[in-house]
Amino acid sequence: MSRVCQITGKRTRVGNSVARKGKAKREGGVGIKTTGITRRKFKVNVQKKKIWVPELKRFFTVRLSTRALKTMDRNGAYRVLLDAGLVKPETAAAKK
Repeated sequence: MSRVCQITGKRTRVGNSVARKGKAKREGGVGIKTTGITRRKFKVNVQKKKIWVPELKRFFTVRLSTRALKTMDRNGAYRVLLDAGLVKPETAAAKK
């Protein structure tokens, strides 16, 4: 299974690791030189969590990033899962 957050859609991204050597000009050196550029991956911190949604009176298991978990604490589980399309809106008949 890929490392993707079901709430925010965050996934592994690629970038560069830049190695530099030298002393900055403002410190009396001849300047910083790039000595190597290596490709690297920035991985998302994805957690598998079992979330209780009181409005629906049931648990949902989701793979979410720690940023999404913080958003869920702030805005509420039902609202965040609804915005992400992981749950359907509750109806008046389902409340009874």
